[in-house]
Amino acid sequence: MAKIAVYDINRNQVAERELSDLVFNTEVKEYLIHDMVRYQLAARRQGTAACKNRTAVAGGGRKPYRQKGTGNARQGSSRAPNHVGGGIVFGPTPRSYAFKLNKKVKKAALRSALSARYKEERLAVLNEIALEAISTKQFVQVLDRFGLDKVLFVVEGDNLNLELSARNLPNVKVLKAEGVNVYDLMHYPNLVLTDGAVDQLEGVLA
Repeated sequence: MAKIAVYDINRNQVAERELSDLVFNTEVKEYLIHDMVRYQLAARRQGTAACKNRTAVAGGGRKPYRQKGTGNARQGSSRAPNHVGGGIVFGPTPRSYAFKLNKKVKKAALRSALSARYKEERLAVLNEIALEAISTKQFVQVLDRFGLDKVLFVVEGDNLNLELSARNLPNVKVLKAEGVNVYDLMHYPNLVLTDGAVDQLEGVLA
């Protein structure tokens, strides 16, 4: 079993706990992480890009000139794609970019991302994050004690003081354990978990 120190918010070690090897010390499969990040980003795309084809462009209801005798090529509509102001051929249409990934792949990708942070020694575990009040200044002091800059905090439940204290910091994100995802784990190079969040993650992924 992998082991890790447990700290309080003053960076005093208060315990040591074992981490599940299935969740935090498994083989890091980068191709799964890549697939999962693509999956998340594709699902976020609006897919609303569109343009008008020749049926959607206004006008063009009659032939622009007669069929024969002008010396020009025959034309049936001034809104054909070869005319200025005509419709677009094969342009983008509204669509969904989402694709399917199996549940086993999603869980395996999450295990790989968590294991990557542990093996890089960019994972810290706190017994709890109990701020006395909503204070960004106080929270920044906690970050400074641990030498953290760009960091993802994962807590086991609602922590209003933490969430409101961190929301003005552009390089800090707070998530509940059930909301942990591969994209955020990769986007933030440092990961801080509460003791309870570790239990929840192991319960779901082990």
